[in-house]
Amino acid sequence: MNARTSRTVAAAALVLGMAAVPAGPALAAARAPVPAVTAIQEVPDAEVLRAAIAGLPKADATAALVRVAGTDGSWRGSSGVHDLESNRPADPDGRFRTGSVTKVFTAAVVLQLAGEGKLDLNRPARHYLPELIPASYRKVTVRQLLNHTSGIPSVGSGGGTLDEWYAHRFDLHNATDTVREATSHEPDFAPGTQQHYDNIGYTVAGLLIEKVTGHTYAGEVSRRILEPLHLKDTYFPGTDPTIRGPYNHGYQIFTGTDGTGELRDVSVWGATDAWAAGDLISTTTDLEHFTRALFRGQVVRGPLLEEMFTLPGASVHEYGTGGPAAYSVGLSMTKLGGREVWGKTGGRWGYNTAVAATRDLSRTLVYSVNATDAKGEGMNPTAMNIVVAAFGAPSSG
Repeated sequence: MNARTSRTVAAAALVLGMAAVPAGPALAAARAPVPAVTAIQEVPDAEVLRAAIAGLPKADATAALVRVAGTDGSWRGSSGVHDLESNRPADPDGRFRTGSVTKVFTAAVVLQLAGEGKLDLNRPARHYLPELIPASYRKVTVRQLLNHTSGIPSVGSGGGTLDEWYAHRFDLHNATDTVREATSHEPDFAPGTQQHYDNIGYTVAGLLIEKVTGHTYAGEVSRRILEPLHLKDTYFPGTDPTIRGPYNHGYQIFTGTDGTGELRDVSVWGATDAWAAGDLISTTTDLEHFTRALFRGQVVRGPLLEEMFTLPGASVHEYGTGGPAAYSVGLSMTKLGGREVWGKTGGRWGYNTAVAATRDLSRTLVYSVNATDAKGEGMNPTAMNIVVAAFGAPSSG
């Protein structure tokens, strides 16, 4: 990969939400041989896909689970280890934290409610939550919450450093308190004029779902999506910091004051700070099934599905790029291999996840990478390799 392509990939990573890992210490040598990549159901570019996840565990990732499907056939591969102590092969059916892929589920439920006439995307969020949303944010619409153009600022929920986050990993967070804190500050920009990717809009969206339906956010998503699609290995952890059932351990590099790195098991970590924006736990099988059902119009029906494939006419607020918006309602778009690819990525400590597909489902991708810097800047090398292997390099134009 040349320098120009590498820069283009890194830029696309900002849209895809993938994380990078800086140079860090090599993982401890395995105590027993780790099997090579396990794969089934070959597709024409199977060798490229296999190479993308070969050699795990290594500095940037300890395991990877990948599913690719489409008109060329399907491929399923896994690499790495279940954990660094036993050095057992990674469980290809293991559960993992999906991070912001949760937003796709949240957006889908809001769109369903809009289709049922229970809320209006053009109506201000304050209309539904008058005691929570202050007058200073009275013009923020439901749609703007979902496409990241609300202007509501970010708020901290764990600490300024990784060590501070780790020390507070079991803290419980309240969504209403988070929204009150965020809306106590001045807007980042006038609603609808710019796009700033963040969790806060989806935190408000989760509260909207509860207000409109009278049910919990998790219960409503389960009733409307998880149960009808039989996503039996997908669930909301609530206040439980563990991952129930089989999973591959997530690890994170902690850098000491002397510059040396320590790899810690971060599999057990609360997710109440993310809630409707990022707390879902799932598997690659379930996410592949969900993605195909969503794109086929089996989750959000009729014209409202187009909201997920329509980018707002706003410039990007973050990163100082000023470029065009890349996030729609629930999804994001980037050009890979000369074609538009729609999807969503997510990161929780120790875990990177992505769902992505062409609009016609000629190619779909789901992956979970146990990244050792899952919330770092830029793009994780293993994740980058998987995306390029599945779709091709990001297009320059």
